[in-house]
Amino acid sequence: MAVYVHDSLFMTRRGVVLMVIIGLHVFIAWAIATGLAHRAIEAIAPPIQTDIVEEVKTEKEPPPPPPPEFQKPPVEVPPPDVTIDLPVEAPQTTAITAVAATPHPPAPPVHVGSHKAPTTAKNFPNSEDYYPAASKRLNEEGAPTVHVCVAASGKLSAAPTIAQTSGSARLDEGALNLAKAGRYVAGSDDGKPIDGCFDFRIKFQMTK
Repeated sequence: MAVYVHDSLFMTRRGVVLMVIIGLHVFIAWAIATGLAHRAIEAIAPPIQTDIVEEVKTEKEPPPPPPPEFQKPPVEVPPPDVTIDLPVEAPQTTAITAVAATPHPPAPPVHVGSHKAPTTAKNFPNSEDYYPAASKRLNEEGAPTVHVCVAASGKLSAAPTIAQTSGSARLDEGALNLAKAGRYVAGSDDGKPIDGCFDFRIKFQMTK
């Protein structure tokens, strides 16, 4: 008897829970159908509203204009009073004016002196006496030029030299020997003996 009562109570509780679940489903279906659930959601979480905010671009202000340049007015300087003294032309006359000539001192007299170059003296040796024997055998001929310096005493101041060769060393040597053996007259300036030099030719020629 006790077990039966327990089972009936259990069945009664299950029926109540089942009725509650069925009623809850019915209520949810009715709320969806009537839009009650949508209004409840809006009341709990209001819709998100988005506002588009345009960014305001700040334009840079242009730099201030440069200060105006003040031009200084030109200073007018009055021209100076210049007086030009023009020369007064003398009246033209036909009179002849005498101009005194400035006397010039006379030019110094030109000294004209007698100058003589040294020369060979009389009885100067003959070239035949100094003709080299070998040159005679070979029929060598020539005329070398000898350079001689004579002191104021009339003697040679230096050994003679060949100024222009004859082309033969033997003939040139014979000419130097002849110049050394000769005598000379010193040069003079206004009759006063002086040192001097001169050239002369010595001719070597075969005689028939």
